[in-house]
Amino acid sequence: MGDRPKIAIVTNSTWNIYNFRQSLIKTLKAAGFRVVVIAPVDEYIHYLSDSFFTKHIPLRNMRAQRRSPLKNVQLFWELYRIYKRERPDLVLHFTVKPNIFGSMAASFAKVQSVPTVTGLGYAFLNKGILNGLVRPLYRRAFLQLPKVIFHNHDDSKLFVSKKIIRENQAMIVGGSGVDMGFFAPQQVPKREKFIFLFVGRLLRDKGILEFTAAAKQLLQLAKGAECWVVGELNNSNPSAVSKYQVLNWVSEKSIRYFGHTNDIRKYLEQADVLVLPSYREGLPRAILEGMAMQKPIIATDVPGCRETVEEGVNGFLVTPRDSDALAEAMVQMYQLDESVIEEMGYQSREICRKRFDIRLVNLLYLELVRKLLNLSEDVEDQSKQTSTIF
Repeated sequence: MGDRPKIAIVTNSTWNIYNFRQSLIKTLKAAGFRVVVIAPVDEYIHYLSDSFFTKHIPLRNMRAQRRSPLKNVQLFWELYRIYKRERPDLVLHFTVKPNIFGSMAASFAKVQSVPTVTGLGYAFLNKGILNGLVRPLYRRAFLQLPKVIFHNHDDSKLFVSKKIIRENQAMIVGGSGVDMGFFAPQQVPKREKFIFLFVGRLLRDKGILEFTAAAKQLLQLAKGAECWVVGELNNSNPSAVSKYQVLNWVSEKSIRYFGHTNDIRKYLEQADVLVLPSYREGLPRAILEGMAMQKPIIATDVPGCRETVEEGVNGFLVTPRDSDALAEAMVQMYQLDESVIEEMGYQSREICRKRFDIRLVNLLYLELVRKLLNLSEDVEDQSKQTSTIF
């Protein structure tokens, strides 16, 4: 047992493990690796009940939204001590702070590591002091790594152009992937209303302001439409909208707000179209889940979103930060024949199956892990084995 290679997975929350990394953990374990999870403990720690023989090490100095330099130094040393004690053969880092400070700590501990850039984050994308600090930190953390994984080509090209990484370091995967069996289309009774669904945290960067403004325009022209919003209020994020703003939208009846949910499928089942007018993404899980459940997509023509939409085939792309353009696309979708909507939904699932199936994403990680650890097992044979666990 102790001779099997050990893989550490590091993120900024157990929530992230529960929602995005469980399938990868199962794939690695089925392929013969030991897995150690390193993340702050939160209410999603119950994932361990269904993840047998996975060791979880709590991170005490990891606060995703905290900007204290002292805490970042403490996080670095905490990770360094864990890596020296655990001696993993390879560390897979996810989310911004583990990517930066975890990569530095792994290098200092002489442990091989690979970060995954799931998105660039507020500090990277917005001008200010933090922006000036984050890019040199990324450069210091990533420059000597064997590979840096991205969720879209635009982010990869940006890091190369800014000389944060070299071109041969970059690797692209289809986001965190989506379980095509869990997120499968369902036959539900047709509602009287045509529903446009926004799924995501209520952040300006997600395009919630444009969505609500477009909803007001749409409802003046399409009396049979409704605009639904599902997502949590996140007041700790600098891009968050206030709860009073949400109250105004609900009072005006421009949207119906359903709050946060642990199972988005019940809303996707009832929706006709998924809408995400985000300013930039890594590769939005909400869109992938909508595509898997056979929904047409309206999204902005920005990195991360444009990878999911083939114009006129499974949806429409619109100009970012433009509520008029978004409203126009929503009206156009509303006026389409039902058979066209159904075909767009079918194409969404087909695109998702070919490019974003979680088994394809996991196989790419498995191949990379084996290559970096110089393991000789046939990856293709292992993929057949791991496919039985989904």
